[in-house]
Order: sequence, then C-alpha cells, then structure tokens
Amino acid sequence: MNADTLLQIEHLHIDFAGNEGIVHAIQDLNLNIKKGETIGIVGESGSGKSVTSLAIMGLLPPQGKISKGDIQFNNKQNNHKNLNNLSEKEFQRIRGNEISMIFQEPMTSLNPVHTCGLQVAEVMMLHQKLTPQAAKKRTLELFEQVMLPRAEQLFKSYPHQLSGGQKQRVMIAMAIACKPQLLIADEPTTALDVTVQQTILDLLKDLQKEYNMGMIFITHDLGVVAQIAQNILVMYKGKTVEQGNVKQIFNAPQHPYTKGLIACKPSLNSRPERLLTVADFLNDDKTIPFVKQVEQALRITNHQKLYAAKPLLQVQELTTQFITKKGFIKPATTILNAVDHVSFDVYKGETIGLVGESGCGKSTLGRSILRLIEPSAGKIIYNNRNLLELNANEMLQMRSKMQLIFQDPFSSLNPRITVGNAIAEPMEVHGIAKSKDEIRDKVMKLLLRVGLTEQHYDRYPHEFSGGQRQRIGIARTLAVEPEFIVCDESVSALDVSVQAQVLNLLNELKAEFALTYIFISHDLSVVKYMCDNIIVMQKGKIVEMAEADQLYLNPQSEYTKKLIAAIPGHAV
Repeated sequence: MNADTLLQIEHLHIDFAGNEGIVHAIQDLNLNIKKGETIGIVGESGSGKSVTSLAIMGLLPPQGKISKGDIQFNNKQNNHKNLNNLSEKEFQRIRGNEISMIFQEPMTSLNPVHTCGLQVAEVMMLHQKLTPQAAKKRTLELFEQVMLPRAEQLFKSYPHQLSGGQKQRVMIAMAIACKPQLLIADEPTTALDVTVQQTILDLLKDLQKEYNMGMIFITHDLGVVAQIAQNILVMYKGKTVEQGNVKQIFNAPQHPYTKGLIACKPSLNSRPERLLTVADFLNDDKTIPFVKQVEQALRITNHQKLYAAKPLLQVQELTTQFITKKGFIKPATTILNAVDHVSFDVYKGETIGLVGESGCGKSTLGRSILRLIEPSAGKIIYNNRNLLELNANEMLQMRSKMQLIFQDPFSSLNPRITVGNAIAEPMEVHGIAKSKDEIRDKVMKLLLRVGLTEQHYDRYPHEFSGGQRQRIGIARTLAVEPEFIVCDESVSALDVSVQAQVLNLLNELKAEFALTYIFISHDLSVVKYMCDNIIVMQKGKIVEMAEADQLYLNPQSEYTKKLIAAIPGHAV
C-alpha cells in the first residue's frame, strides 16, 4: 500500500447468517482508491454496494461478518490500519472524523428530536473537542458552504421542517464537518428532483476538490455516476463483474450486466416500443432481442385520432389551497395556492405527463383530480360529470373508474394482511365479483398478469422486493377495473432495470385494458418515453405544455430548459 493509496480492499468476503443458511453477500471484492479520486460503485439492490460501505464504516449488522480479506486504510498520520481488526472504540475515533458517510435516506438518518444544527455541531464537539459556541459558528459556516439558505434559522429547525434536498445538504455538512479523508456517498441523490440532484453532485465535486478527499459514490444509476466519478466498479450479486474508467464503461461495456444497466434507461433520442431490461442481456443464448422503434408517422396518426375525440377529463381553472396558521395568541393565517388556476384536457387512451420539482404542485394536482384532496375552486369534468358536485356516495362509485398508483407501495399496503386479501379488498367494496371464489380467481389472474405468481397470494408485503411491491400496487389498482389512473411517482425509487420492467408493464396494461394515465414524475427522460403530451409545473402553475418529443427538442420556458439540462447523463 503506497502513500497515495487511501483505501485498499483485498479479496473481501462478507457473509450473512440467515434462517436458510449462509448468504455470501460479498465475494472476492478488490478496490483501490487514491486521495482526491472518486470511484463509483454501481449495481441494483442486492448487488452488495451498501454492504461494502457498511463494512468500511464498521457498521455491519450482527448477523453479518467479514469471513475473509482485508480493508486497509491510510490515515492522516500515514499509519496504515487494517479496519477489520479495530475495536468499536477505535472505530468511533475514525468514523465521522477520518472516514465519513452520507446515507441514502436523510429523514431516517437524522434524529427527529434534535435540531439540524445541534446534530452537525455534535460531530465537531465529539471529534475536535470544540466548545458549543465554536461548533455552532463552524456549523453555520458549513451550512453556507453547502448552500443552505437562512443558516441561522435552519440551525434551529428540525428535520421534518426541511425539504428533501435541504435534509440531504445537512447530511453533507455533517459528513464533511471534520474534513474527512474518505467520503462514502450511498445513493445520496435517489428520489431527488433532477435539478436538486445536479446541485448536490456539483456540491460534492467542489467539496472533494477543496478537501482533496477520496470518494466512493454508490448508485444504481450509471447516468448519475458518469457525472461525478473517474472510475466505475460494477457489482452483481456480490461480485465485481466489470471495472474501468467512465469512458471505457460507457463506450465499450464488456459484461452483459453492464450493457443491460446502460440500455434499460429510457433514451432521450429514441422511442423503442418497449424498454430493454437486464434480463434481456443475461439470457443463456447471449443474444440481445431486437426492439422495434416507434415510427414517428404512426405516432402522429395515432395522436390525430386521439385528439379528434371529446376529452375524457377536463380540468378547468382548478385551484387547491393550503391554509396554515402560525402563533398561539394571534395566529397569522397564510394561504398557499398549491394548485393555481390550472386548466388542461385528457383524452381517452392518452398518457399525459406532469413534471416539475418537489413542491411544484404536481402530486397535489393529481390527488385533487381524484378528490383525495378537496380543491378550493374550479371544475373537474369527467365523462360529462363535474366531480366537485358529486356527493360522497356518488364519488365512491366514481372511484372504481378513477384510481391512483402510489409512489411508495410499501406504505400503501397494510402490513398485517396478505397480498391476496389486499388486492381482493377493493373488489369487495365495489361489488366487482359475486362470490369469494370468483374474487380469488380474479386476484390470481391479476397476480399472474403483473408478473407475480399464484403462490404470492398468501404472503405479506414485507416478503417482497420494491419492484414486486409496486406490481402488487398496480394489481390492486386494476382490481376495480378502472378507466383512468394517476401514476404518482410510481417508479421514482426503483432500480433502473426494475423501473424498465414496471414501465413496460404499465404500457402493456394500457393497451390491454384501454387505460388513460396521468403520469407524475420528476424524471423527464421517463416522462418523455411514457407520454403523449407533457405538462411542466412550477409553483402551482402550468409553465409549458406540449407534445413529449417537441417539448424536449424545443422547450419554450427557461424552467423547462433547466429541467432538461439537469437530466442525469444528459451530456454523456
């Protein structure tokens, strides 16, 4: 291990003890990182990316252990240390001080009962023995360095009072507080808006340059890692399948898995009839299936037929207000127009996209259309009926026609009832089937249709992966035989390959059941692939609306141009 090497991992094996025996989570991992270098570790959930980072940090859970190999660290005094042999007390001196980590989910990583400022200051009081006053001063400097607005106010704020991007910046401030030599960023931009994501990536690059840090950047998105890393390590089922510099990996990937990860991301320059998935590249005969491109002339003809009919849904001057009160004695009332006089039409068989940053009003608009949030003014005309004039019973009947696919399927499924019963429940409420046997038969068919099996009927939500749970959520939505579905960020937190599978499924179901979608997302590449038309929202208003390809090729508003420029891998 030479003086320039910061971290050296040699022949690392990590095993987990489970009910069904030993699971080999990491197998023969080798990794070298130098000072000032960024290495991207890429792979889907379960590939071993996060387990590797936890081993470096000494945070493996009790059932996990390093069965073989070494993790050598070159500390600030140029003393080589084998991290495998450190006690917990020795690790505490290194963790957060010389090796630091930005965790994937800042909301669960930040303590909800302490202010954000105190949590960052505590790191410096512990490792650098700063006084509370000096730690506060340094924390305010860090908040300004990571471009957090109103540093004094945010110092006193609790995590739940901050947006996702702000919480992530607090985590970054905490991670760099002691100027660590090595920074591990574990999925630090997953589920963030593209513009916030770009800002975080730029911030990390600037901080790394300033402190000459080594950085391990973990992600499932090759487009993101291309913007920040010099070298990439691709992992699959605990093994390294490919390693090289960014240009090598992107321009000439060697392993079928790497090729699959690159190919399954929706392209901004083409429109295939279906997205390729990793499974297409890992088949036994090693052949890649040919996917036909959608012909532009056919797309234009289909749109002419689509828009010649009468709209299925007409949203007219829709406004949804949120009213907040602050203070105890004389509370001040603030009115926020989350949806501000929005008007547009949706045609039968159309997929219309809603894009914009968090807080732009897109999810509120989707839920207002379904009256899951009550609008303040305007009209929602669905099949010639104004939904705002319907009573509770009439709206209940309408809900079988208008459904929602949630962003987080785990929180939308009851953990105490089986998947089969969760799908059957809405059928019973709406009287879709006459007997329990008929309901069970319909549920079985739905499970098969969304790519699951009949054996999944009696299992519980926690027994499934994220992609499988999203399929369950889709099956539950289809159970009441709807015509119109709002897909609210329904693929935003999924691995790129699983995302491709779910997007293909949604398109197949749309054709099979003659569905109409409103597709809500902050990812413009996904929306461009899925949609006929796109609506861009900012601060509750529509700033632009156009055909999907035209919006990308010729954006009119500066805000839309900013969203497109921030798409991961846009410049790759």
